[in-house]
Amino acid sequence: MAAPVTKDQELELTIDSLAYGGNGVARLNGFVVFVRRGLPGDTVRARVTKVQRRHAEALATEVLRPGPQRVDAPCAHYPACGGCRFQDLAYEAQAESKAGQVADALRRIGGIAEPPLEPILPADDVFHYRNKLEYSFTQLEDGPTLGFHKAGRWDEVLEIERCWLTTDLGNAIRNAVREWARSDRLVAYDQEGQTGYLRHLVVREGRNTGQALVQLVTGPGEKFDTGGFVDVLRVFPEVRSIHWAVNETPAEVTNLPTRLLWGEEAIEEELCGLRFRVRPNAFLQTNTAMAERLYGVAREFAALTGNETVFDLYCGIGTIGLVLAGDALTVWGIDMSEESIACALENAELNGVGNAAFFAGNVGQSVAELHERSGDPDVVVVDPPRAGLAGKALKRLGEIGAPRIVYVSCNPTTLAGDAKRLADDHGYALRRAKPVDMFPHTPHVETVALLEAGV
Repeated sequence: MAAPVTKDQELELTIDSLAYGGNGVARLNGFVVFVRRGLPGDTVRARVTKVQRRHAEALATEVLRPGPQRVDAPCAHYPACGGCRFQDLAYEAQAESKAGQVADALRRIGGIAEPPLEPILPADDVFHYRNKLEYSFTQLEDGPTLGFHKAGRWDEVLEIERCWLTTDLGNAIRNAVREWARSDRLVAYDQEGQTGYLRHLVVREGRNTGQALVQLVTGPGEKFDTGGFVDVLRVFPEVRSIHWAVNETPAEVTNLPTRLLWGEEAIEEELCGLRFRVRPNAFLQTNTAMAERLYGVAREFAALTGNETVFDLYCGIGTIGLVLAGDALTVWGIDMSEESIACALENAELNGVGNAAFFAGNVGQSVAELHERSGDPDVVVVDPPRAGLAGKALKRLGEIGAPRIVYVSCNPTTLAGDAKRLADDHGYALRRAKPVDMFPHTPHVETVALLEAGV
């Protein structure tokens, strides 16, 4: 049966809910239309941008009647900027929608008719919460500037004067670097033509320590005065570490080897009463306050008594493992990133934690070796990337058969799929799941889940 709409057709639609990823969900005689920029309760005029057999996609071009949860966005760059999706949706509605998306994924993908879902943990602060931001350079008529990609565009960057997700310090550092680049007559990189020099600026902050790290990413060659760049940043007493990375490929990446231009190799952050050293490429949850809440939930679900062996898979710089170490007999961490493992080892020493060890390696391969070395774990904590547990990692995890798995997820769809495979293939049952909103005004939601063996 043909779809009841055609591309570029204009429709009047009422938005029922939000889909995972942030688009509004509308129905036209039962046919689903996903509407970008449509919010629950809105009646919008929308232009169809894509048609498939089971659904269509559209862009809201006009809000005819706003829904009751629509509010004014405070940011002057919204909605053109791609950094936020929901500044115009009341925060309570954002949190409710995210909890609903987790429940839907567990039912629809996980096959769990009544998910054991606990109330979502809302964010403490809905603005100025990020401890890390990556900006892109772009070239304007009056010189280079810094900002974020425009919503839905990989090839256009919007100049940002004030971002509501970072702090006053973060905004000031970005704007100072912009003025430096202009005064030195440097040229921003053009992705389409692959010409130019300045590519990215990364600013990381230790929100509980008042320390900042700045990383400049350029094309090949030393075409700027490194001393002048350092002088601009040393105006800020919070800046303790300044790095430079070179990207020789067309790929838009910042996770690159760096050269220290000034200061310490790393900055420190404090979480759950522990100090953590953070290098340029090390992974750390980007919302410090909510990371502490997230780890508190993981700690509760782990239910350690002091006698347990804990595996911490995808351990990053050791944050979760070191938080749990005080309640465990031993903690063993694995991560693919050698830089993150170097930080984890430093962090264990920094905090005087003697019962935690960390190793670099592919989780799927290394966890079997770890199992042979350390024996059976009582609890396994996993904090995988958005793609979820890789096939080999999930299979090995199931074969190890730990009594409890604490799964820290940043993607409810892959959490649901992994939970189903662990249930079907290895006899695990999902006992608890608690969404945690780390990223207000974006579609992203974290979930801490507890799975128990022996079903």
